[in-house]
Formats: sequence, C-alpha cells, structure tokens
Amino acid sequence: MILFRVTIDGRSLEVPMDTTLFEAAERAGIYIPVLCRHPDLVPAEGISPALGIYQGEERIENKHPHRTGKGCGLCVVEVAGESDLVNACTTKVRDGMVVVTQNDRIREKRRENLIPILARHPHGCLTCAQQDGCIRIQCSAHVPEIERCCDRFGRCEFQKIANYVGIPDATPKWIPTSLPVLTEDPLFKRDYNLCIGCLRCVRACRDLRGIGALGFVYDGDGRIQVGSVEPTLEESGCKFCTACVAVCPTGALMDKVGIDGKAEDVLVPCKSACPVGMDVPEYVRQLAKGEIDAACAVIRETVPFPGVVSRVCTRPCETVCRRKEVNAPIAVCALKRYAADREKGTGDPERRLQNDTGKHVAVVGAGPAGLTAAYYLRKKGHAVTVFDAAPEPGGMLRYGIPAYRLPREVLEKEIIEIFALGIAFVPHTRLGKDIRLEDLEQGGFDAVFLGIGAQRSRNILLEAGNLSGVLQGIDFLKKAARGEDTHMKENVLVIGGGNTGVDAARTALRCGAKKVSLVCLESKEDMPATRAEIERAEAEGVRLFPSFGPGRILSEHGRITGLEIMDCTRVFDEKGNFSPRFGVQRACVETDQIILAVGQVVDVSVLPEEIRGDGEDGPVSVNEEVLETPIPHIFAGGDAVAVSGSVIHAVAHGRKAAGAIDKFLGGDGQIDETPFPRTAPDPWFGREDGFARKPRVPVPESPSGKIRFDFSEIVLGYDPAQARTEAGRCLRCDARLSLKSNPLPPEPLLPLIPDNLSRVPETEGVFQILDREKRVLAIQGTSDLRAALWRAITENKSAAWFIFEEDKMYSLRESEWIQRHIQRYGQMPGFGEDDDLF
Repeated sequence: MILFRVTIDGRSLEVPMDTTLFEAAERAGIYIPVLCRHPDLVPAEGISPALGIYQGEERIENKHPHRTGKGCGLCVVEVAGESDLVNACTTKVRDGMVVVTQNDRIREKRRENLIPILARHPHGCLTCAQQDGCIRIQCSAHVPEIERCCDRFGRCEFQKIANYVGIPDATPKWIPTSLPVLTEDPLFKRDYNLCIGCLRCVRACRDLRGIGALGFVYDGDGRIQVGSVEPTLEESGCKFCTACVAVCPTGALMDKVGIDGKAEDVLVPCKSACPVGMDVPEYVRQLAKGEIDAACAVIRETVPFPGVVSRVCTRPCETVCRRKEVNAPIAVCALKRYAADREKGTGDPERRLQNDTGKHVAVVGAGPAGLTAAYYLRKKGHAVTVFDAAPEPGGMLRYGIPAYRLPREVLEKEIIEIFALGIAFVPHTRLGKDIRLEDLEQGGFDAVFLGIGAQRSRNILLEAGNLSGVLQGIDFLKKAARGEDTHMKENVLVIGGGNTGVDAARTALRCGAKKVSLVCLESKEDMPATRAEIERAEAEGVRLFPSFGPGRILSEHGRITGLEIMDCTRVFDEKGNFSPRFGVQRACVETDQIILAVGQVVDVSVLPEEIRGDGEDGPVSVNEEVLETPIPHIFAGGDAVAVSGSVIHAVAHGRKAAGAIDKFLGGDGQIDETPFPRTAPDPWFGREDGFARKPRVPVPESPSGKIRFDFSEIVLGYDPAQARTEAGRCLRCDARLSLKSNPLPPEPLLPLIPDNLSRVPETEGVFQILDREKRVLAIQGTSDLRAALWRAITENKSAAWFIFEEDKMYSLRESEWIQRHIQRYGQMPGFGEDDDLF
C-alpha cells in the first residue's frame, strides 16, 4: 500500500494514496460538514439524470440533458498552492499536501453555498433563536405553520449541519412550493417540499442497490427535482428496502413507523418478534441462494428442533413482517420447514460439547421447554437427566399435537438428536408421586429446571356436565396420540376456540365422527387458534359457532342429545380481564358427544408452597429475568410460568433458563452459538420488474377434495423452486442496518475541567451544567461566566460537562434557555437533593 503524508489543520497524517481529503480528515477526527456525500454512496458529481421523473402523477422532463449531478459545496477546504477552494469529498490526497479546513474564507464560502440549499427548504424554524427543544406545535415566535420544519426537527441531519455552518442573513425567505406529499405507499412517505436535491436517495437506489426506482432531472429553472421513474413506486421497480429513507438528510423521505428505540427492533421486526430472536433474514437469504445447510445452521443457533418448531410455531414473525405492508408476509415458517426437512447434516453434535463441568442438572418435564434447557445445558458441559411421567419424551409435542400437524417421525428424529448429546432420560416418573424436589437435591443434582407443562384440562361447570359423553380435550388427544381406542360417536361438539379445540375437532373426524361442530366465545377473527388451522378445519367440514357460549347440556335417558348455546357479546372487560357477557339469543346444537377444550392448567399440588404463584404471576413464581424460583437452585419455564402456552415461547424459556442455570453453576451463561459465520448483507439487490406484486407462494397441502381422514401430514411443504421463489420475495430489511452514516457536527459540550474553564471569558452570559450522562442539571445567567463555572466544578461532584454563550442580556438569554429545556423535557432543570450548586 502506497502511503502519502498530508498535513490537515497542522496535523501530519499518513493515508493511502486513493483517500479523499474528507476521508483523511475523518480518520483524524477532524470534522468537515457535507450534505451530498455519504460513506456508502458514489459521489453526486457527474452522475447522469433521467429523461423524466414523476412526483405523484406529475411528470417532470429533464430540461438540461447535458448537465450532471453536482455536490453541495459545503465541504470546501483550502489547499496550499491552489487559489480556489476544493471539495474535500472528491479531491484525492497528494503527497505533501497541506490542507486547512477552517478559516474565515472557508466559513464564508460554506455559508454562501448553503443559501441555495436553504432557499428550497422550509427554514423558519432553523433561523429561530428558540429552536433548541421546540416542539413546533405552539410557536412563540409566530413562524407560519407552513414554514415550520417537519417531524424530524431536533433529530435532523440537515438542521445540525445548517446550524454548524451558520445560516447567512442573506438567505431568502422560503416560498411555499405545494409539491406532492405521498403517504399511501408502504413503509415510508415522501414529501417533495422538503427535498434539497442532494441525490443521496437516487444514488442509494440506483448505484448501491442496483434497482433504479428513483431518478433526478433539472427543471426549467435549473433546479434538481427528484422522483420515481414511473408514476408509482411499484411500477418503478421499488423493492421497499428503505435505503433511500436511511440516507435522506431531511424529512423528505421518512419511515411511517418511528424509530425511537433500537433500530433493529423496528426495521427487522421478524427477528425482534421471535421469542428466541432467530435470525430470520439470514436464513431466508441463504435459502434464496439455495444454501440449505447454511440456512439450517442459522436456524439451529436458537432452536434444537427446527423441523418441529417450523410445523407448530404460532408465527409471530409473519404477523409483523414488513413485506405484509407491500402485499403479503413472507412464509417464514414454511421456509424454515423446507430447510429443516432437506438439511444434509451439520456434523456430529458431540464435537461441539464443552468440557464436562462436574455439575449435574435435573430437568423435570420432557416437553419443549425441558428438552431445550437440557440441550443447551449439556452443550455447556453439564450432566443432564430428564425426568418425565410419560413413557417417551416430547410432552405435549408428542401427546397433545396430532400427527397430521407434527409427524411422529419428525419429532422422533429431532428428539434422538438431542439425547445423542449424552442426556439421560428417566420415564414413568411423576413429580410429587415418584420423585420429590428434595429427593433431587439429596440425589446430587446441583440445579433443577421445572418444565412440567400444563397437563390438566381446565374444567367448566355445565348443567349435566357429568354425563358419560363429556370428554376432556387434552385427555382425548393424548389417547389418540397413544393409539388407544378413541372411536367417537357420529355427532361430536367441541367447546373451545384455541388450537386444542381445533385439534380435537379435526382429530374427532379421524376417529369416526361423521359430523363435528365447534362452539367458542370468541368471534371467528379473534379465535386463539391459528388462522390456517381454522381454515383447514372448515375445509374438512367442521361447523363453527363463533361468539357463542355453552349453556346446558340436553339429554334423554342419560344420553346427550344436544347443547344449548347463547350468544356472547363480549369475552373480556374494558380492563382486559376474562369476563364474558351473554345476550338473550339462544340456540340448540344437536350432538351426542361433547369435548371440553377450554384450556389447560398446571398441577401445582405437586410443588412446594414457597414456589407457587399467587395467581397473577403464573402457576410457579419466578424471577422473570432468570426464571429462578424463590428456592435458589430451582428454575422453571414454559407453561409452568406465565407465558402464552405456545411451543416457541416454551423454547425461549428453555434457552433463558439454560443460560441462567449455567451462570448459577459457575459458567458464563452464554448459550448462543454461531456455527454459520456472518458477513454483511450484499448491498446490491438488482432490478426485478414486478417485485412488489410477487404473490406469496402457497404451501402445498393434501388436495382439499381428497381429504384423507387419517393422521397423514396435511401440509406437504415447498419444493426447491417454490422455496427459492418465496425466499426471493423478502425485502431484506436487515441490509439497512449495515448502512453507515455521515459524521455529525461535534457537540458543543466541553468537559468541566480546569483547562477548559481557564479559557472561559470573565464576561456576562449564560451556561448549562450537565452530568456524566449529559442530563441538564442547571441553567444560569451570570455577570461572570468563569467565576460561576469555577464554583460549579469545586462545589458539585455531579457536574461533568458545560456549554456557555456570551450575552450581555444574560437574564433574557437564561429565560430562553430554560424555556427550551421545559419545552423538551417538561420540567425545570435542577440538581439532585445533595447537589446544592447555587
């Protein structure tokens, strides 16, 4: 690598020969303002305009076809030996170059170049003395509303740069433009009145992403106009990656959903909504490339049984998928299943075990929470023994979910892989009967995880509910799963609208019932069961009675003949408590057998009193951060605590508990694995006409006209072409997180140290004092800035930063600063009780 020596603001630097002056200064921590430049984008200078663009329905032709893109001119610097200032963002370093980034000439030129940029953007708020902290709604300076800044005010890159450069007095008043404001498109909105023509969005779309949905032209007045290349974003080929939004320095392009917290939670909701935090974008990306084993390696980072989870997950990721805003969400679980079913192998799992720790953990319950905890604890080197009341492991996966949804061979294969790590299994062992918690402690176990699940059916009081034809839903499903005689009568009615109820209804059809009805309190739209399972039940002939509750059971000579039902007008009260209310409508549904499937409960009678919950915290009382019970070495998760009851939530609890138990036993508590190495997502997406209209690929199922009432799997899964097509619909939202950002102007805050205070003038002014977290502690006007600040540093231990401004009218300026603070934070600044500074 050839290095050049350059001097910038008196500092001698060695930088690679192809480095721009801007990049060299940035490496040295020297700030240079710029608007057109962005670290991920090609320079604006020289890029070609379009023949025409659209702003809404209006087409704007390019009136200056020979002109190309230009820079903002804010990054000008002075180079020794050259008469003219040069743009730092496009000028390459030369050996021996001497550069100055700040002097009066440079500052004046930057302000001059800022004028035409400001002239096309509302800037009434930017020139207001009270802009800091202003909420824009109530304007004490009486700036007309149309001239005020947008919702980005206070967080706006353009605002910060304009304030740093300094807004010249010669800046003309903004003339309202009445350009289109487009809010109907998915994910983001466009306001062309706020565009400053920096061309970042065009370069992000065309040169970074390779899509070219956006372009620019020069209008008749010689001003840059930006817009879509066709009347709509969809017709323009937009892939809704929102890179254009990310690079926009103004509010011209804005996300419809505010990003106030962690950006990943908002921009990649499929990952943040997943209870285990699965890297959905990464495995979908791998499947789009045809890399099945790589995709499954990503999936296995967070779940020990991908084939199981992909079939029974409640799919919270799909509910929040951003592709849904364009047309339909990605079939995330179907893609996960495709990867799991076609995985060729990830190697011998025993090779990834850590060294034995000498610690022994008992896991009570071989359901999804218990198996997950056992898996990760064994991977951390701990000996693990799993106890369960059933003869085989799996819990509700094996005994509660019918085989037509979760084939036994899939479950068996993945459970065998878990126990192949060296985990011991003790069947036919019921907690409270065959073994007690104190027995485990005395037997040498250093920690216990309770994953006992909700195995008992919740009962409801029905008149004549003790007749022999009334079955409990979970008991019925268990018998069917064990292959016991469950031959049903011809006309069966199920009470309950959750997955257990729908499973019981469909299983009844496979066990001899000719006619099945289902009654539930919820409306069809609010039924707890997954939408797909409800639709499949109806396709199989299950008749739904939503928004009805059970009344009394009708019978003749001890034989059930029907169920009286009554219309349910509400399920929950205004506080969200379960409080059904019924109307006057009554009806009778004929039936000769009833299945109650209104939920399951945990049998807490087998648990010590000190770890039982109080009813609000769930069956078992735990510290939610680590899932530890009041008995220090006992942890619990899954249905044993207050969670949704879904498999994926149980897996998440198993993971959390495994990390906490590992730490309790002296480990680091880190269970995450990354067998698949990550690289940054490819920024190049490429153009694909019709991308926005690409429909969700239906997941093949057994033909609806040839429904087989046996326990063969109904959903058949994607073939390779279908999987790649569906994966190719992904918006690749996580790619936006890889985009860099321009450096912002340096903060004016100074460390509150003697060296800085010695340079403060002994004149009138106002100052702010801030603590180490940069929270304002006090604002004060004073006749002697230096003396007041010296008093602050000597008398208060909390003060760490300060800012000051000379002003002879310091009492007025103090009031203005305090007003800004109140507008932003809603309270007066001040020190804590022990910090009597003034």
